[in-house]
Amino acid sequence: MERTSTTLRLKNDQLRLLKAIAGYEGKTLTDIFGEMTVEYVGRHRETLVLLNIPGFVKGCKDGLKEIKKGGGKKLDALDR
Repeated sequence: MERTSTTLRLKNDQLRLLKAIAGYEGKTLTDIFGEMTVEYVGRHRETLVLLNIPGFVKGCKDGLKEIKKGGGKKLDALDR
């Protein structure tokens, strides 16, 4: 898999901790950030699936506007 580079701006204490953990585990920062990315994407995969449903985001935004105006349905009415 092809790799590319990026710049991250971290607080010094966060970077120091990550370097310490990476060193203890015998890994590079690239390894650590790669693992973090896989975990993050895995936790948000369902969101990515929902965002790919045509009209889903617009429907959510429209529904939120309706609720803010006092409209919408109560939760028990959604099953009907």
